[in-house]
Amino acid sequence: MIIVNSIQELKEVLRPDEGCAVAIGKFDGMHLGHRALLDEVIRKKEEGLTAAVVTFDPSPEVYFGFNTDGELLTRSEKRIALAQIGTDILFELPFNRETAATEPSEFVRTVLCGGLHARFIAAGSDLSFGNKGSGNFELLEALSPEYGYTARLVDKVAYKERPISSTRIRSYIRQGRMEDACMCLGSPYSFTGDVIHGKALGRTIDIPTANIDPEEGKLLPPFGVYYSNILIDRRVFHGMTNIGRKPTVKDNNVVNLETYLYDCHEDLYGQKITVQLLHYRRPEHRFSDIEQLKETMEQDVLAGRDFFKEQ
Repeated sequence: MIIVNSIQELKEVLRPDEGCAVAIGKFDGMHLGHRALLDEVIRKKEEGLTAAVVTFDPSPEVYFGFNTDGELLTRSEKRIALAQIGTDILFELPFNRETAATEPSEFVRTVLCGGLHARFIAAGSDLSFGNKGSGNFELLEALSPEYGYTARLVDKVAYKERPISSTRIRSYIRQGRMEDACMCLGSPYSFTGDVIHGKALGRTIDIPTANIDPEEGKLLPPFGVYYSNILIDRRVFHGMTNIGRKPTVKDNNVVNLETYLYDCHEDLYGQKITVQLLHYRRPEHRFSDIEQLKETMEQDVLAGRDFFKEQ
């Protein structure tokens, strides 16, 4: 996948006769609704079109301060997800005052048609772009005869009889409703990072953990204990994950994500792992001493084995 940030860069990677199938959006979370839209674009590769995605960096919500608690996908995670589904070109359009003030028809002319040579554009009913978000699918459809592309409206995907949206998924995650979030995302909500050295307290109580730092800008669920899957080099392990500030043993405000892996005795330091949160067991607590912490964690581990047997 080629990543570009300007029209000039597009001119360097696209031939004038090379047409694109284009999707526009924030794609925060890459949920099932996003995937339905992107599937339309990827299928057009069979007709010889280049699959292109236009997104904004930062997102308008972050730029205007409407989203202060984090995003479902960080920029690096979004890049990986889009590459995995077969995107050829990702245009990360810098979002600033100039971008925000661009008239929607000018955006279509310069970015979608002048830059990407769009021949097909897929969009949802809630698409908005350009000055004050006034651009929408209806405008794309109205301008299609002038610029020679086809505009297709993609229906929303529903869960529990309501349309799936990133806002709804963020609400689920803030409540610790990981199963509902998974059903909307199509896969468990996850964190990826390199295993780092902690204080090794887990080893002293016979519950060693792999620690990663949550990436900046990532939405955090409620602090506490979760049952999880851990992906390492295409292998899957079951585990128990604690997210929080470890109040029993730490006095600072650093958020840590530490995971005990069932039946794994490997040295994971320096390896990249992905932790998928499956179920919220309990909130984070401050215990009176290490012994009480150990006893509770042992109970968590045993309950986790029952949880995975039932899955």
